Amino acid sequence: MTVRWSRYSGASSYKITATPKNSPQPSAFAQFSGNSVMGSVNSLSANTMYTMRVEAIDKAGNILSSAELDGSSSPEVPNIKQTYSKKSDRISVEFSEVMGASGYILRAESEVGDFFSETAVTSSPGTVLQLQPYTDYTLSVMSVNSAGRSQPSAPVQIRTVVVAPQLNTTSPRNDTILVTWSPVNDTVLYTLCIIKEGSNSRLKLNTSDPFMTFDGLEPGTTYCIKGTAWDLDGRPGDDLTVCQITRPLSPEAVQVFLTQTRSGGLAVYWQMVHGADVYLARTSTGQNCSASERFCMISPLSCGQNHSVTVTAENSAGTSNPSDPEEFITFPCPVERIWVDEHQAGSCWVSWTEMPLVEYYIAFVKRDDGSEERCNTTDTTCHFYCMCGYTYLITMFTYNQAGSSPPGDVFNYTTIPCCPEDVTIALVSTETLEIMWSSVRGAELYETTAEEIDDVIHCKDTAPVCALSNLRCNTQYSVVVTPCSEIRGCNRTCKPHTHETAPCSPEILSVSQTNSSSSVSVLYTAPNTPNTTYTVTAVGLTDTHTCQSLSTSCQLTQLPCGATYDVTAYARTAVGPSLSSYSVPLETGPCCPHTLTVDQVTQAMTNVTWSPATGARSYVTALTSSRGHAKCHTMDTHCLMGCITCGTNYSVSLEAISRTGHKAECRYHGFSSSACCPSSVKLYRMANRTLRVYWHSSGPQNHTVNLIGTGTNHTCISPPLSSSCDVAKVMCGDVYTMVVAPVNQDGSKVTFCPGRIYSVSCSGSNVGMVIYRGKRSVD
Repeated sequence: MTVRWSRYSGASSYKITATPKNSPQPSAFAQFSGNSVMGSVNSLSANTMYTMRVEAIDKAGNILSSAELDGSSSPEVPNIKQTYSKKSDRISVEFSEVMGASGYILRAESEVGDFFSETAVTSSPGTVLQLQPYTDYTLSVMSVNSAGRSQPSAPVQIRTVVVAPQLNTTSPRNDTILVTWSPVNDTVLYTLCIIKEGSNSRLKLNTSDPFMTFDGLEPGTTYCIKGTAWDLDGRPGDDLTVCQITRPLSPEAVQVFLTQTRSGGLAVYWQMVHGADVYLARTSTGQNCSASERFCMISPLSCGQNHSVTVTAENSAGTSNPSDPEEFITFPCPVERIWVDEHQAGSCWVSWTEMPLVEYYIAFVKRDDGSEERCNTTDTTCHFYCMCGYTYLITMFTYNQAGSSPPGDVFNYTTIPCCPEDVTIALVSTETLEIMWSSVRGAELYETTAEEIDDVIHCKDTAPVCALSNLRCNTQYSVVVTPCSEIRGCNRTCKPHTHETAPCSPEILSVSQTNSSSSVSVLYTAPNTPNTTYTVTAVGLTDTHTCQSLSTSCQLTQLPCGATYDVTAYARTAVGPSLSSYSVPLETGPCCPHTLTVDQVTQAMTNVTWSPATGARSYVTALTSSRGHAKCHTMDTHCLMGCITCGTNYSVSLEAISRTGHKAECRYHGFSSSACCPSSVKLYRMANRTLRVYWHSSGPQNHTVNLIGTGTNHTCISPPLSSSCDVAKVMCGDVYTMVVAPVNQDGSKVTFCPGRIYSVSCSGSNVGMVIYRGKRSVD
């Protein structure tokens, strides 16, 4: 018995004494070191109440403290009576039960895989589970109560039995079941027991092979088969039971009936057989139906076929053999192709392709006004009367002993539309004919053509009217109205009707001025027949001029200069006038400006102005000299011209140009450009508040010097051939603008010479430094 305690301070050892409850004398004791907190007393009687006394003792042997506790000893060890294994994963143990035990522990051990398990049970027998098949185990039993468990019993060796074979069953025939399994390890024999469902008789067979066949069984019947394996020790192992149904018999008394449905169907009947879950009816073309009852429907059927039907029964084991085939024929197919031949107008033959399994044909020919013809024949052609402008609807049916075919596609045949008789033609414009007629039967639209233009369709419409436009002028046309239908096409046998178009418009080729400035010659084309009169008209803002001719030209006379006209031409025949030609603008030569002036703006640029000229749209002004020339092209009455050389004589000319390119050469008096501005102008200081100006001159003319300050202005005129000039009494401390300009022969001063800016500083009361600040443009 084991006792626990807590440590006591100062104790060097502990002593445990066990005294039975029914005896005053201790029966056993044990002593432990001072570090211990637990101890056991052995050699006690089993299942006996004891008083346990624990004493704490110091090093001198004195008892420091003590405590007592009542407890019971563990129960007795049970004995194993019998062990056995009826399942491959368990062992059952029968043992003797002992007094005072509240339960038992079954211990199982095996050297295979270091297996160890303990199973708690309440009484005998007990079972150890989750074991391995055909494996050796060592078993022992221990009793248990509140004091603990007893010592294990004497061990017993036992081996588990083998597992059951895993049976797989099939029914290859309706009287046979084949059983197979994988071989079981450590097995020498197999026992199979078969019993029919609902029967008490059974058949038991032994074999060492991993398969077994049972013959002579009833079709469509369920059998249960139990399999057991025997180990090397001759012990039966686990058993396994499986159930298998045999295949059913083939159905008999198969009958077929054709149904009178729109899509056509086949009803298949048969006699039901035992053990069948479902029946499958299949035709020789692969169509099928299935049912669990005694009939099914195959739909839709294909037409024009002669084939057979078989029925098989099925269950979970598989399919029976097919029944005897039942032959049948289906309704005929509709004709595949229909066509109509119209060898003569009004006489038609309808023909069709020959179809298999057909006894006779019926053709229904219905006209679109409601009338109908019927033809019953065994041949593949029928005759009917057909008139122009009608549509005929042809329906074919085929027949045999199974019945009528479904209606085939309706074949439409439309005869050519009738020709219109009351055609009228009118000329509504110079190159347009209006054609009108009454509507005719069978025509959906009309094509109107003119034979002279290679039968090109000019009109294609549903209305009984057409305007043929853009025709050739001055031409006799043969017009044909052709009725057409979308299905049948056009009737190309209608007669033509003739009419002539208006004369062609002439085309003005040129308008040119003759030797006389007041007349022009107009040249044009003459595209019409001879004896056609051509009229040319020139229309101006205030007057009109006309000429006529039978040839290709005529003269317009007494035209004023600077005038504009629109010139047109037209032709006339007995049919009427043509359209006017395109107008050609005519401008007579422009007049010269009455006045022209030339003003010089800068040393190299002049402004030329002139009075407006009648008929002129643009002007080219030219200034020409031996030292160069300038030219300006403008639509204004003035022009700014550059590249002018100073001190040069120019001749002046002007060219007036009309909007059509007519030109008038005008001459005017000459022009002389102003003298040139001096170059290399410099300013120097002199004594007594005087400044001296130097320059280089291009001619012998006099020059003026203007010195303009903020407070005072100074002027100096140089003598002829001189290139300097002195300016006296100049105020220092000011900024001056200095301009040196030549004097023209008429005494006028050139005004466009540039100015130069100088700063004049003071040196005492005299002029100091003169600093050049840059140029200044002319104001």
